[in-house]
Formats: sequence, structure tokens, C-alpha cells
Amino acid sequence: MKKEIDKLAWLHIQDGKLLSARSKDKLLFYIPGGKREAGESDEQALIREVKEEISVDLMPDSIQYAKTFKAHADGKNTDTVVKLTCYFADFYGELAPAAEIEEIDFLDYQDKHLCSLGSIKVMDWLKSQGLLN
Repeated sequence: MKKEIDKLAWLHIQDGKLLSARSKDKLLFYIPGGKREAGESDEQALIREVKEEISVDLMPDSIQYAKTFKAHADGKNTDTVVKLTCYFADFYGELAPAAEIEEIDFLDYQDKHLCSLGSIKVMDWLKSQGLLN
């Protein structure tokens, strides 16, 4: 039986590029977000994780569901998949790496080789929707 890692992800696109984050001691970029804590809704977990990782506050009234993706979890055995439930949202504050995040960057479709498998699936969809360069 496959193990599923349930994650929430914030899709922030600027000039046709997707905001992506890279953790300390990791090679691949992923979409900002993370796992929910016990009792948290998707929105609560997304707001908390983005604040912890990227230092900005998502505007709760602007959070809109985008799509859910599943992919093999990077660095895990073949029985582990990651489920990314993705949302768009407006924010206030200044984007800056925090906590375990070493680097943030805006990546276009040609940069997808720098990303996790889950992020690549999301980028493929965003490209098909005309949202990524």
C-alpha cells in the first residue's frame, strides 16, 4: 500500500514565473507550503506554512483552490507519493526565505528540471493553462 504525504501548496505567479523555494541542504526547488497540523483546515495550514517559510501573510479572503496533484515523493521509497493541494492567494509583506528555506526564486517552465517531481506536475498544468512562460 502506498504511503501518501498530504501537503498544501501556495501558487504565486509573477511575470509568468512560479515562486519556488529550496530548503537548506537540498538541491531541488518546491512550491511553498507544507503539512497541516492536527485540527487545521487547508487554509489555516497554508497561511501558517507560508508565513513560516516565506515570511508573508496570505490574505484569507483571497485563497482560491486551484487543483490537486500527486507525484512520487522525492527522496522517498517508491511506495511514497506526495499529494499537493494547491491554492492561489494574495499576500502582504515582503517575500523572504525563513526557517528551513535557504533560497526562493521565480522559476519559469524551462527551469522545471530544478524542481521536485510534484512541482514539475504543477508547472506542467500551469503551462497548459497559459500561466507560466
